[in-house]
Amino acid sequence: MAALLDIPSIKNATAFHLERWKQVCADPSLQRRPDRIETNRYGHIVMMPPPGFSHTTRQSAIFAHLLTSMPPGASVEVAVLTQDGIKGIDVGWISASRVKRGLKGDVLTIAPEICVEVISPGNTRQELENKRELYFAAGAEEVWFCDQKGALHFFLKGNETSAAKASALCPSMPKRVKV
Repeated sequence: MAALLDIPSIKNATAFHLERWKQVCADPSLQRRPDRIETNRYGHIVMMPPPGFSHTTRQSAIFAHLLTSMPPGASVEVAVLTQDGIKGIDVGWISASRVKRGLKGDVLTIAPEICVEVISPGNTRQELENKRELYFAAGAEEVWFCDQKGALHFFLKGNETSAAKASALCPSMPKRVKV
């Protein structure tokens, strides 16, 4: 047990995760992989298969709507530092002032105001609830889920567990996207 005392601990989580992400992104063996990569709270790599056609089509439709109906700030595959490591948000909208405050290297240390997850067949309710909690804890104002039928579910800061009828930040966003 005494040997455990000699193992370094994470003193600055932000610095640890940003450095670990830099290592992951620089690894040539990982750069060639088609998988989506995230890290967990310990800096371990989590790999997922690339998303399917209907997933990317919904992702693109949401991105296109944000791009045309909001000020500049829409992005896809956004790397965000959370309490559980670096996560890749499918679509996000982030203001320029938030980017200025939170961008460290190629990772946002503050979540975009809008974080969108397009649900994949392998996702579980617990996983999505956890992501919602992580994104709100990282500073998101809204978390949206797009289900496998294209229906959007909007969760707003202040009432994070009950879906709202619409987005407060982007009220023109339709309640359903088509593939």
